[in-house]
Amino acid sequence: MLTIAGIVALIVLHELGHFVVAKAVGMRVERFSLFFPPKLAGVRRGETEYMIGAIPAGGYVKITGMAPYERDRVDLRVADRAYYLQAPWKRVAVILAGPGVNLLIALALFWAVLLAGDLNGANTLENLNSTVQTVEVRNTVHGVVHGAPAQGVLHPGDRIVSIDGRPTPSVGDVQRAVAAHRCAPPQASGCRAATPVRLTLDRDGHQVSAVVYPRYDAEAKRMLVGFTFEVAPRQFGAVAALGASGREMWHTTTSLVSRLGQSFTSEKVRGELKSVLGIGEVTHAAVSRGAGFALVVLGFVSLALAVINLFPFLPLDGGHVLWAVAEKVRGRRISLAAMMRFSSVGIVLLAFLVINGWANDIGRLGG
Repeated sequence: MLTIAGIVALIVLHELGHFVVAKAVGMRVERFSLFFPPKLAGVRRGETEYMIGAIPAGGYVKITGMAPYERDRVDLRVADRAYYLQAPWKRVAVILAGPGVNLLIALALFWAVLLAGDLNGANTLENLNSTVQTVEVRNTVHGVVHGAPAQGVLHPGDRIVSIDGRPTPSVGDVQRAVAAHRCAPPQASGCRAATPVRLTLDRDGHQVSAVVYPRYDAEAKRMLVGFTFEVAPRQFGAVAALGASGREMWHTTTSLVSRLGQSFTSEKVRGELKSVLGIGEVTHAAVSRGAGFALVVLGFVSLALAVINLFPFLPLDGGHVLWAVAEKVRGRRISLAAMMRFSSVGIVLLAFLVINGWANDIGRLGG
């Protein structure tokens, strides 16, 4: 239920962006619809009908004269408020308002996760973009591997004060110090170091000394003591969190566009495409992994909705922006035939991606 509510909210807010700006610049809005026809329910307030459709594939705002084919069919009594008769800047503002809301939602969700210091959310953001460090590894013991040399010697929560005489070591210092202890030749898997690692630990506010002999792990190709470090979210101020969120969004956007491009040439990438059904499942699974993770996933979906809508093909938002700008540059209207010829190529390509996504999800569900 939360998954559906989240995706519905993204759709409603996207369309609300179009709606609010259209009203603000004086355009005539005929309908604000959640989902697509056939109509299930609706109510009229003034000149606008607020409707719920039966097909849960999105939503839309119907502005008088927005569809190119309406140019010669608009009632003259309202023609002066029709979309196509407005100044190009007004049309661009109305169209960009939808994706703009989705971009702001993604930014706000990423920012909130970083500011709140949610570990799952921060870790997910770092996995999306490793160049933005949203988590930090501390020289504190998080867990001890069963059967490892550290078992019975180190306890979760122990902070390493010094190792082999080196005070206040970093995580890297600890790893290098352990690696410096070698087995007596020949070095083989499971062999014990000839010399021990000597540790001073802060355990519940008291300093204790410990000695542990590392063992060689052939798979890892290094000496190991057998414990994991504590991972914590980085602490961000409001401004720093905003900057980090912006960098996350830029990286995610460029990666998304690149992956969509690769999907036309790579069978492997096409096999990873998801439809609305697959996205819904991912979002539902995210909820069970905690609020931070779920918010990052929802932010990513919002960002993807904005990016895909900005592709320059009608009826997507980017197509309307393209032709409004082209008309301004050219100084006169663009023919409907020219718009349709150009947009048909993009729509075919997008339909190809959508069909692949649905085929992948149906094939996965069918086993």
